[in-house]
Amino acid sequence: MISQEAIALIIVFAPAIAAAIAGLGQRVLGDRGAMAVTTAVVVTAALLAAYQFLAHVFGDHEGGAHGHTVVIANWLSVGNFIADWAVRIDTLSVVMMFVVTSVSALVHIYSISYMEHDPHRARFFAYLSLFTFAMLMLVTADNFIQMFFGWEGVGLASYLLIGFWYKKPSANSAAIKAFVVNRVGDFGFALGIMAIVLVVQAPAEMLDGAGAVSAAYLQQLGVAEFSSLRFETAFAVIEQNALVQPVGFSGALPIQDVALDFLGLHVDALELIGVLLFIGAMGKSAQFILHTWLPDAMEGPTPVSALIHAATMVTAGVFLVCRASYLYEHTVFAANMITIIGAITCFFAATVGLAQNDIKRVVAYSTCSQLGYMFFAAGIGAYQAAMFHLFTHAFFKALLFLSAGAVIHGLHDEQDMRKMGGLRRKMPIAWAMMLIGTLALTGVGIPAVEGLHIGFAGFFSKDAIIESAYASPDQFGPMAFWLGVGAALLTSFYSWRLMIMTFHGPTRAKQEYYDHAHDAPWIMTIPLALLAVGAVFAGGVFYDAFVEHYQAEFWGDAIYTASENHVLHDRHYVPTWVLIAPAAAWITGLVLAIIFYGLLPRIPPAIGESGGPLHSFLSRKWYFDEIYNFVFVRGAALLGDLFWKVGDKTLIDGGGPNAAAAISKATGSGVSRLHTGYLFHYALVILLTVVAFGAVVIWSMVS
Repeated sequence: MISQEAIALIIVFAPAIAAAIAGLGQRVLGDRGAMAVTTAVVVTAALLAAYQFLAHVFGDHEGGAHGHTVVIANWLSVGNFIADWAVRIDTLSVVMMFVVTSVSALVHIYSISYMEHDPHRARFFAYLSLFTFAMLMLVTADNFIQMFFGWEGVGLASYLLIGFWYKKPSANSAAIKAFVVNRVGDFGFALGIMAIVLVVQAPAEMLDGAGAVSAAYLQQLGVAEFSSLRFETAFAVIEQNALVQPVGFSGALPIQDVALDFLGLHVDALELIGVLLFIGAMGKSAQFILHTWLPDAMEGPTPVSALIHAATMVTAGVFLVCRASYLYEHTVFAANMITIIGAITCFFAATVGLAQNDIKRVVAYSTCSQLGYMFFAAGIGAYQAAMFHLFTHAFFKALLFLSAGAVIHGLHDEQDMRKMGGLRRKMPIAWAMMLIGTLALTGVGIPAVEGLHIGFAGFFSKDAIIESAYASPDQFGPMAFWLGVGAALLTSFYSWRLMIMTFHGPTRAKQEYYDHAHDAPWIMTIPLALLAVGAVFAGGVFYDAFVEHYQAEFWGDAIYTASENHVLHDRHYVPTWVLIAPAAAWITGLVLAIIFYGLLPRIPPAIGESGGPLHSFLSRKWYFDEIYNFVFVRGAALLGDLFWKVGDKTLIDGGGPNAAAAISKATGSGVSRLHTGYLFHYALVILLTVVAFGAVVIWSMVS
């Protein structure tokens, strides 16, 4: 029987092989051959990942409670700076492998029909498989260097996929914007890795006679080798408050007593590392301030939106924070920063979603908002609830994106909801799929009574987060709770607004488009149906494993929860009104959407046409793009003009080579005037030269 290690290796590397075959062998295979190879390989990887995941959930938890690593090859080895190419197998990586490969496989199948008429579809499928490989390399990393490799790999692949239609200026701009904004976060991530190398160094007294780390010290830490970049070592050092000797310090210190000078401030080393790593997470997961790339990324084909912005790349930041739970459980400022940014993002994105008219942008801002839930859950210590919401969100958000793609595909590529309406009769399957996704997103369900849980997937995970926020003893827990409830109300409103504007009421589409509107073909419908099953049942089936039996039985040592962290346990004792609050929020949002878009449909367009300050503020996304354009884009252009026109052209070129050239030219022009061509002029010059020479000779003799 094939081993667990072999299964993991196949899952990770099969998409890379498929990407290479499709990308390099397209001329031999043809478009259909390239599509078939990549789809078959990724579907196989998804089936293996599903087997691995279900065996872990319903099988022997204890067997996978302690993660282990399959080392493929040594990559870097310089003193304590060791990084291997390896695949780490634990609950976190098993869950993420299942999420990534399952969504990717369904997107591959969906794209066979969606990209049928694109002349470059072989390249598209190669990019999809490349992205899948990079994401798998990220989530199975055993150390920070390998994670950074996968991190940058998904950044590259997302750039290629967002800008796939490179002849569209808007697609090129969106790809560049995503790449640049993510580089800001990635710079913070890189600094965080450097800080870990700087801080986590074995003290001299723990070395043996040959200069290697002593076996006694390794046994004390519970690790096989001392490598500051391996998760196992770095987290063991942090958890046990082990002795380290930071670069530039003399003597050994407990790691939680180490402080560093950073930007003129003397800060706690663990807090600094936590903040820097979270800045990297903010970029990849489109959190407040670094969120602006996500909506523009909708310029890519719709399957790209489902793959990148629903379940994979944007969840990398959440995965990083949960993977580093050993670190964040020993920080205060960094954890509070995660809570604050996550809660603000959750509410901010929900407000912007109210005023968007592009069907894909509405779903994109919904993604941004749901990521905020995951982050503030991790910030208050409910890492398991954050991962559970990541898991359920993958199903219903991919379902929403692909259902939106089915609508766009069947309505002549129209994306503006103001030009839709009445499509339920034309697209009953798309309507049903979008309805299921909306029910799961808005968290429709019945609050638990005596252990009975009834609801869609989002109900289980979102309510667990909101209840945990209320139960949290952290000072920012109440803020996260109220912003989470407010975001739930707004999410319900704009989600049902999307349903009503798209599928109900009289049609506002062009009559020609409406007459020919149709449901997606079966090859696009199958992925929708499978995702719908997940959107309905994933919450209820896996609720106990993810958040009830969240300690050694399921998560094992993949997620660390400090002994004083009881937030997931304490959420069971919140007041009844807290349990009811999310249900009240989605019901209120539904009622308001029916009133304004069902019963009084003339009011919203009138508000939009009036262009009031609140509507402008929301429709322009809190003016972030305008502010960034003024400060950074125009500021960079102004600075470039200053260095170019003043510094380079005027000072350097003007005072250097251009000045010398001008002097030479002027001198040459002056001398050339002496060449008149008249003999008596030349004779006069000779005579004057003789006189001048004679005068010099006489003067020298006299003196």
